[in-house]
Amino acid sequence: MVKRRVFTPDFKAQVVLEELSGVKDRAALCREHQLSPQVLRRWQEEFVARASEIFATEPGRGEEQERIGELERLVGRLTLELEVVKKASHILTSRSPRNGS
Repeated sequence: MVKRRVFTPDFKAQVVLEELSGVKDRAALCREHQLSPQVLRRWQEEFVARASEIFATEPGRGEEQERIGELERLVGRLTLELEVVKKASHILTSRSPRNGS
């Protein structure tokens, strides 16, 4: 049984860009990377179809928002913990016997 090769998105983009920019033609790329022309055509069609997604949102914006949310939750939790420690400290110091009283 023949295992299917798996290509990274970066590799696919590089090969498609080489063809689109005219650096190499489809036949040369297929020979060089041992690809079928149908595979390369499918990659190119997908690349062109999804090109507009690049401009749809700012790069990294989703990751940044996720990280900001995570940090806000952490700040909230630490603030709550600090308040609990302050109250516990206040309660413990008010209950402890004072020296000299």
